[in-house]
Amino acid sequence: MKKITLAVIEGTTRKDRKSIRAARYITRLASEHEVIEAVLVDPREYTFPFDGEDKAVKDPAYTKVTQDADAFFIVVPEYNHSFPGSLKRMLDSELKNYIHKPVALAGVSSGNWGGVRAIEALLPVVRELGMVCTFTDVQFPKITSIFDEAGHLLDASYEKRVRRALTELVWMAQALKYGRENLPSKYHKKTNFLL
Repeated sequence: MKKITLAVIEGTTRKDRKSIRAARYITRLASEHEVIEAVLVDPREYTFPFDGEDKAVKDPAYTKVTQDADAFFIVVPEYNHSFPGSLKRMLDSELKNYIHKPVALAGVSSGNWGGVRAIEALLPVVRELGMVCTFTDVQFPKITSIFDEAGHLLDASYEKRVRRALTELVWMAQALKYGRENLPSKYHKKTNFLL
């Protein structure tokens, strides 16, 4: 089975972010999967000075991540019923590198809802970017009761949930990678084939 490259995107640059614990955990579990090569994408390590996707405002390191990735797993904290602006800025910097690639979503919150409203707000964005969203979201409500300060998992039930999401993401990644490499599309190579 061909390896897939998975970019696990942490969704915020906030100083006291707790969602990084979930992002690191997902990356660790993904790295244990026999066909996944996982990389944690921390927005603090990139620079996006202005809005848009002009070449002058892209971060070449993030461009490479999106080019190389076969799939994405976005860990999105909920801020005021939506997702962080820093995540939107990061995602907006690239467009063509997301097309026909799958994305799984994990919501994070300090309250009971586990980021479901952030996921709902993010869905139209990832769709517009050309990503294909899986149906196996993971929610991390009351994040401080799921991970300790060192980032160790306190509730073992989350392992099964994350593994289930990864299994679906791998299937989607393999199917869409085959499609990108073998089926004509105006988005991937020069073709006269249009529906």
